[in-house]
Amino acid sequence: MRGLLAEAGRRAPREGGPSVLVLTRKANQSIMIGDGIQISVLAVMGEKVRIGIEAPRSVPVFRQEVWLEIQRDRAAGDAEDSEADAKAVQDALDGLKSTDQP
Repeated sequence: MRGLLAEAGRRAPREGGPSVLVLTRKANQSIMIGDGIQISVLAVMGEKVRIGIEAPRSVPVFRQEVWLEIQRDRAAGDAEDSEADAKAVQDALDGLKSTDQP
């Protein structure tokens, strides 16, 4: 058990955010996240690391740059929805005003 605790890794502080668990793995080694997510190092080629992720289909998995783009798109869509909602409310109010006047 002592070896497993030593294997657990160290948490490195991150500026402005939570700490990061730092682990060292070689090709064909894995880490587990909870009971259902396994991250495997498939190959190391120079500066590139090929990883495999086994996760339930209900868990979305994205590269960070794709995830950030999705978040930007959602924020832009929310802003557009808010503008459309505000216009629809204003149009409804304008319609009520025009029917109330003789």
